[in-house]
Amino acid sequence: MQNLRWVLNLLLVSSFVHTSSQAICTSQDRAALLAFKSSITKDTTGVLSSWVGKDCCNGEWEGVQCNPSTGKVTNLVLRNSLNEPTLYMIGTLSPALGNLGSLQVLFISGTKFIAGSIPNTFSKLTSLTQLVLDDNSLKGNVPSCLGHLPFLEILSLAGNRFSGVVPASLGSLRSLSVMMLARNSLSGPIPVTFKNLVKLQTLDLSFNSLSGPIPNFIGQFRNLTTLDLSSNRFSGGLPVSVYTLGKLQDMSLERNDLSGPISDRISNLKSLSSLDLSSNKFNGHIPASITRLQSLWSLNLSRNHFSDPLPVVGIRGFPSLLSVDLSYNNLNLGAVPSWIKEKRLTEINLAGCKLRGAFPKLTRPHDVTSLDLSDNFLTGDVSAFLANMTSLQKVKLSKNQLRFDLSKLKLPEGVSSVDLSSNLVTGSLSSLLNDKTSRFLEEVHLSNNQISGRIPDFTESLNLKVLNIGSNKISGQIPSSISNLVELVRLDISRNHVSGVIPQGLGQLMQLNWLDLSINALTGRIPDSLLNIKAMKHVSFRANRLCGLIPQGRPLNIFPAAAYLHNLCLCGKPLPPCRKTTK
Repeated sequence: MQNLRWVLNLLLVSSFVHTSSQAICTSQDRAALLAFKSSITKDTTGVLSSWVGKDCCNGEWEGVQCNPSTGKVTNLVLRNSLNEPTLYMIGTLSPALGNLGSLQVLFISGTKFIAGSIPNTFSKLTSLTQLVLDDNSLKGNVPSCLGHLPFLEILSLAGNRFSGVVPASLGSLRSLSVMMLARNSLSGPIPVTFKNLVKLQTLDLSFNSLSGPIPNFIGQFRNLTTLDLSSNRFSGGLPVSVYTLGKLQDMSLERNDLSGPISDRISNLKSLSSLDLSSNKFNGHIPASITRLQSLWSLNLSRNHFSDPLPVVGIRGFPSLLSVDLSYNNLNLGAVPSWIKEKRLTEINLAGCKLRGAFPKLTRPHDVTSLDLSDNFLTGDVSAFLANMTSLQKVKLSKNQLRFDLSKLKLPEGVSSVDLSSNLVTGSLSSLLNDKTSRFLEEVHLSNNQISGRIPDFTESLNLKVLNIGSNKISGQIPSSISNLVELVRLDISRNHVSGVIPQGLGQLMQLNWLDLSINALTGRIPDSLLNIKAMKHVSFRANRLCGLIPQGRPLNIFPAAAYLHNLCLCGKPLPPCRKTTK
């Protein structure tokens, strides 16, 4: 997606003509722009406040560009970043925009709250080459009239609320090189008329509810470099014609219902750099020919039904590979394949591949940034191996039989997430979380181990967002310094032996949306300070020794009663009312 955004920006820049305006803008174009301005009821970007005066072509109307000799508006570009939530527009697309007869580029992107439908008057914008309306709140059907724009090269309606089928009329856009309809609620098949779109270079229909087979005519898109059909309901096998797309660089078909084997012809995709077929029902053997893809750097075949044996990978096989994910197939590897251990990989994902024995020794551990060997049968101590992975950022080794003391674990400085849950890890949390803990560490998952001791004090330098230490043997109290974890989003201390009161400072964790303190020995009341946490989506205080009135305010009094059951004497909504003697 980042590459697609770069392409759009490049084409947008190249369409601008940087010359000083000479002719004053026509009254018709000025009226059309002011009608759009009137249809926007709120503009926190401040862009439309610059639309004043009689001449919309004088360079002072932000986002507006004109032909200097005719005074006709050629480009209207209004875009915001989704990373700036306070900048948005509320309103609709005025039908008057259809009166901008010389418009070549219409780019209204990231306004977030421009809603309603695309006006049918847009069919009059017959000079349009780029129509980009992504990341708004537009809804309804994609209008068929958009198929009447003969010069359209880029069409992006991604990130809206469009529903219904993809109109067959879009197949008339024979000049189209980029089509992005991702992140909507579109349904039905890919229209047969799309076979006419032979100039397509990018086709992104991801994150919809599209169904049916991937059409065989897709092999006619000989210029296609990016194909993203992920997160839909496509079924059937890969059409043979796909293997003729010699210019294809990125193919993302993950999270569909695709099935069948992968053909040996996959080696014909000589430009392929990224292949993601994860979360489908592909089966059979992974073809040996895939190792001849010279440009392939990312391969994700996880969560399918591929079976043994893996292809033999020679010295020249996968020469560019950096990332591999074979997790959760019907593979019984036993050991990490030698080619994975020896290649200069940055991401290794072999979860659920029936790996056994001691932790594998990698030839180039310093290159690995992400490692997932979870849900296997690995045993022994991993601390020495992890210490050598100096570039490691994320490590997931949960659901194994690893046995070591936390005091031996020396995580590399750059690790942001560590998951050792469901193993046989012992020791105290203070070995991992102390005043020397890296500020990069954000997620700690240690649930279902044999960790004991107390919960350590938390320093202000910690940037933890997730702390999951449930189902251990931890005792003592929740320290008041928990209030220093201001970035914390998820806290799970359930199924331990924690006692004492719930500290008031817990209510200072404004980002917290998941809190589980169940099945401990906590006493006292639930502090009213927790009412300050408006982001809370889940809580559980079940099976403690808590007493008194449940704080009566959102969100605490709207969670189900099960979140408060099996305590000494909690009362008040959602439980029965307190007796008058309860204080």
